Amino acid sequence: MSALQAVKRFRVRELGAVTLPTPALVRSTPKPKLYPSSASSSRNKVPVASIENPFIPKLNPKTGRWAPPKYSLRQQASLIKKARESGTLALLPPGPKISVAEITVAASAQAIISGSSASEKSKVQSATAPWMRAIEWTGEVKEKKVLGAEVGNRLYAGKKRMFKGHKWQRVAEKREKRRALLMRSMPKRIKEFKQYYKRRRPHPLKPPRTAKNAKLPF
Repeated sequence: MSALQAVKRFRVRELGAVTLPTPALVRSTPKPKLYPSSASSSRNKVPVASIENPFIPKLNPKTGRWAPPKYSLRQQASLIKKARESGTLALLPPGPKISVAEITVAASAQAIISGSSASEKSKVQSATAPWMRAIEWTGEVKEKKVLGAEVGNRLYAGKKRMFKGHKWQRVAEKREKRRALLMRSMPKRIKEFKQYYKRRRPHPLKPPRTAKNAKLPF
């Protein structure tokens, strides 16, 4: 299934239970001309469906219990991925996986790409493709503020240090400092080391001197 077909199937499924009058019937319906300005604006209005947001939980007013969202987080992520591929991100409702700001940006970007004929194009599409009609998603989306999401690094945001690493990585800096300190005085230390054994054994090839009156250990 292509990306556009997946988004279309989602919209058709959600719009299936909603019956909307066609734009032709809305235009042909006579209205009283008590308020000319409101009448002219309502004549050009496209019918908007009010549907509960299927991406967020729903509270049952009778039982007082919360029902889980109609689509799981995995299904939401898959739909959002396909909507990004097909350029129809503005047709999805907001939820945990996509914020209202992202949908607004996608809608404005789509309007800029389509150019000056965006409104005319949307009217034609809404008349020919019912699944692209405007939908008002009801329900409050509680956006969770995640540290580092604005910079694209949520893993280490708000933490004092990054991943602890291996032991040799944690002590590497300290060992480097100690090694540099020792190497700075290494020629002097080598010289002292050689002089010590020269004093102990001036002639290394000769047999070692033994102490006088050596006693056996038993």
